[in-house]
Amino acid sequence: MAPTVAETPEGISGQGFFATSMEKAVGLARKNSLWPLPFATSCCGIEFMATMGSHYDLARFGSERLSFSPRQSDLLMVMGTVAKKMGPVLREVYIQMAEPKWVIAVGACASSGGIFDTYSVLQGIDRIIPVDVYVPGCPPRPEQIIDGIIKIQELVGNESLRRRNSKEYQDLMDQYNIE
Repeated sequence: MAPTVAETPEGISGQGFFATSMEKAVGLARKNSLWPLPFATSCCGIEFMATMGSHYDLARFGSERLSFSPRQSDLLMVMGTVAKKMGPVLREVYIQMAEPKWVIAVGACASSGGIFDTYSVLQGIDRIIPVDVYVPGCPPRPEQIIDGIIKIQELVGNESLRRRNSKEYQDLMDQYNIE
């Protein structure tokens, strides 16, 4: 069996060399070395634990190192029910993350509040922070979480290096009152 190698970006190759744009090389490196911060509050967190286990092995996708420090993470994975009291904490974690950063809402509760349509449950984390990928399910299977990671990798690999400096991105941050 041949070793697994990341797909090469567009470029020019020859005998002993490969040339591509800086943007493509950085995108390839970023997408295959995501450092997720799991923000797990309920059953979706248990499914995420299964995703990290040997049967599903999220490490195959470059997300082997979980970081529990926002300043060392670039992917925030919010899994489970988020109470309104936890909203400011989640927002602060997001703000503390260095750019570039991405967010996955895992499960129905993180995406829309799930079955908990009550006064105390936040009806989707996209009310307080921007979300890049939604993973449906209650709770989602490990395969669905892996699919969400692959979607984030596609987004990261194709993202412009200058996107975070764009007017559109600044407008998005202004919508959430994030400086």
